[in-house]
Amino acid sequence: MADVYVASSVEEIRMASDLSEKVLHYLDTHESVDTLHLAVLFNVDHQKVIGAVKSLQALGDLVTVEQEVHKKWELTDEGTKVAENGSHEAVVYNAVPPNGILQSDLTNSLANIKVGFNKAMSCGWISISKQGNESLVTRKVDSIIDLVQQHLRLIQADKSNEVDDAHKQEYRKRKLLQEVVIKSFLLGKGKDFTVSVEKAESDLTVEMITGGSWREKKFKPYNLDALGVPPACGHLHPLLRVRAEFRQIFLEMGFTEMPTNNYVENSFWNFDALFQPQQHPARDAHDTFCFADPRSSCHFPPEYLQKVKQVHSKGGYGSQGYGYDWKLEDAEKNLLRTHTTAVSARMLYLLAREGFKPSKYFSIDRVFRNETLDATHLAEFHQVEGVVADYNLTLGDLIGTLYEFFSKLGITQLQFKPAYNPYTEPSMEVFCYHTGLRKWIEVGNSGVFRPEMLLPMGVPEDVNVIAWGLSLERPTMIKYGLNNIRDLVGAKVNLQMVHDSPICRLDKNGTLGTDLQTLEQRWNSILLRLEQLYTELRKLKNSSDNPENGFQNVDEQNLEFAIVSDPHHPPYSLVILSKLLADRYRIKVSSHAHSSVAFIPSELQSFLTGPSNSVGTGRTIKITLIWKKVGKDPLLIQCPISNGTIAGEVNIARYLNRLLEQKPDPVLVYESKGEIYGGQVDEWLDSIYMSLTRGSNEVRSYALTSLSAVLSKQDWLLHSMSVADICLWSSLKQNPYLIDSDSNLKKWFRKCQHIWFT
Repeated sequence: MADVYVASSVEEIRMASDLSEKVLHYLDTHESVDTLHLAVLFNVDHQKVIGAVKSLQALGDLVTVEQEVHKKWELTDEGTKVAENGSHEAVVYNAVPPNGILQSDLTNSLANIKVGFNKAMSCGWISISKQGNESLVTRKVDSIIDLVQQHLRLIQADKSNEVDDAHKQEYRKRKLLQEVVIKSFLLGKGKDFTVSVEKAESDLTVEMITGGSWREKKFKPYNLDALGVPPACGHLHPLLRVRAEFRQIFLEMGFTEMPTNNYVENSFWNFDALFQPQQHPARDAHDTFCFADPRSSCHFPPEYLQKVKQVHSKGGYGSQGYGYDWKLEDAEKNLLRTHTTAVSARMLYLLAREGFKPSKYFSIDRVFRNETLDATHLAEFHQVEGVVADYNLTLGDLIGTLYEFFSKLGITQLQFKPAYNPYTEPSMEVFCYHTGLRKWIEVGNSGVFRPEMLLPMGVPEDVNVIAWGLSLERPTMIKYGLNNIRDLVGAKVNLQMVHDSPICRLDKNGTLGTDLQTLEQRWNSILLRLEQLYTELRKLKNSSDNPENGFQNVDEQNLEFAIVSDPHHPPYSLVILSKLLADRYRIKVSSHAHSSVAFIPSELQSFLTGPSNSVGTGRTIKITLIWKKVGKDPLLIQCPISNGTIAGEVNIARYLNRLLEQKPDPVLVYESKGEIYGGQVDEWLDSIYMSLTRGSNEVRSYALTSLSAVLSKQDWLLHSMSVADICLWSSLKQNPYLIDSDSNLKKWFRKCQHIWFT
């Protein structure tokens, strides 16, 4: 049900205003009323009543609003047919004549025969016996009562209370019945209730100021904490996000980007310059898109053309060549380039002409092949290519460079398999071990360019060129969890997915072999971003003389920090984590309300007071809880202040988990269980934050379905309780409506409540 009603015309706006007055006049003579009743009373759509109520709420405390949930049973399309024609089992019984019927004849004459036959058999209405090679179906009773049809007709007539719950659930399993949830609002009189509504002004105009009319006007209060309407803007496609990450890696390694804007190539640069014979199957029209107009191009370097022709047909440079009649017309054919290696050939030729110097090139761009489209193949895709040209390079240099490149992608376990390419010798396919899939997968191809390709260009004989390449689509699909490439590229792409997809961050410290020290360095870099805030808090610490203040100098072995949180988004995970901390450390808690918070609900006034009675014997931890309007992300401010600030509930939970995981007896296992387990916990925490806290309704719904599926099979997200479970429970606690229609999540939530609070 939508929470906001938007009038799309002047007539609807006028109608909404009249409807608001009708609502107030009705409440003037009644204590309360449901919006569903008002919709029937005023003969208008329920959504329009909701819009009128929202407009009244915007004017102040005129009315009180409480959400109501109504559930009722409705027949499905199949249930409606059963109510009209009888249940499947009754139809089968009625189709059996008194003297019986062959089962084959009965099967051919009825729809839904399998369901009806089985039900009729279990009810004891019919029996089956052998008659020669056939099966004879006969009646076992003289008459039947179709209870299913009777019950469905009662429900159809709004008399569902006359049908017991057991039968309703049975019909629901048979998909004859469905439970419909309708949400409405119960309205009552507010403390400022009145039937005469004066519209509050939202803007202070020049005319009001010059005429003095502003003195008699009533203005809407300004919400200084409002974020405003986000500006309409474009969003990077996931492919571009991953492309930017790959490009940054190449630039970090000192590579220069090649110009790859010529999608149309001729066969000479695409094939012949790479020592790929003209009779090679890849040059056939079944594998390559060729042009009809212009069909050919003939602008080639003449001297280089003759050298390429010579090495193909007769050999040279220590090679016997392919020994065939090389044809210029085949080299002149125009086509859509099948690989970006054609660009590499142009760059190496240019490098040789201008005077060779060691160089490193890369490119990431589109290539085209005449592929049959399916879930993993398109006729258009991206190739990521790296090329290194230097003196006396060897296969060891290639392997070492590949290790360096793939380690920056987070891939550290590599294996190489000999392969064949027309223009590289030796050639190797690159495989990595995927710990999530628990198998080796191919991630790229590589090799050393052949002398038959390089020497005709004029490249010095003691220069070798190593190269490697991989696709862009495969890592993008893995990164964003897409199973069908047509969901990533093409007409089926969901634009909302492009809008909601997070910024690409390749899991360089993830599940493919993590370095804990690197992970800590990344964490520390985040903490150092708010250095200016730390300085201000240091001044506050030095100027404070109040012994109750949470920013005192303490012994180095003790710890103190302040948590700033919005009362509209209380981080319930801190309640659980502080209870666990209290079993190990001496916890002292104090709470304060910032001036931006006018009222603290009663259930939050003792939010973290329980841990103050801790029995822990370790070092003292002082927690100062400050309620302040800061939005969805609470802040943890450490003392000494130079240690930094941590933003977001899941990040604060990660920090507190480190305190719980310290030896000798870790309470909640996280990083100490190994890099793979820690990475899995991080994945769940990131998913919970991006979907439940920050995601759209569609993303949130998808995430809840995934979480429910996991928790229906096991007690916790990772088989044993982790900080991810605590953060999930907190998100559901803050937004209880998320589990209204999911029995698995609701059951899991209650189990957590029982474990942690009894």
